[in-house]
Amino acid sequence: MDPLIAFSIPVRGLRDGIHQFDFQIDRSFFGQFESAPVQDGDVSLQIELIKRPGLYTLTFSFEGTVKTECDRCLAPIDLPIEGEQRLLIKVSEAAEGQPAEDPDDPDVIYISPEQQKFNTAPYAYEFVCLAIPMIKTYECQEEEEPPCNEEMLDRLGMPEPDEAAEEETADNPIWAELKKLSNNN
Repeated sequence: MDPLIAFSIPVRGLRDGIHQFDFQIDRSFFGQFESAPVQDGDVSLQIELIKRPGLYTLTFSFEGTVKTECDRCLAPIDLPIEGEQRLLIKVSEAAEGQPAEDPDDPDVIYISPEQQKFNTAPYAYEFVCLAIPMIKTYECQEEEEPPCNEEMLDRLGMPEPDEAAEEETADNPIWAELKKLSNNN
């Protein structure tokens, strides 16, 4: 069975108002997308659908972790991500049963009035991928057992992540000037 079918929400026959849908994104979800930058993760997704006549507003809120490699030491990490995105769906006779995007506004999707369900999986995937930072590091020193590859950090001659932050603030003349300004008050 296709795991993405579970991400379809009913749009026809739904009464006007606010509706909540909860989904769990994991390895089976990411595996359905070819050349995915993420292959595994654990992300909780909540979709709030506000239905009005001829218009659906979907708010995607998600939080969790994705498995990737640390850009600092190349160790496998569970990178925390979170985000909130909005998508508008307009009901239109011109859609002819197929979702279509407006080239002027990519956040508006057009669907046919006869469409029974709307699959949110491609949009959830896109929003999760967009939430992944360009530099894949996080404050791993706060964890009980940091996943850092100490050997790699030693070979690169990099200080520990918390030491690097202390050195940067100590050696940076901008911080010294800002401290002078805060002491004048």
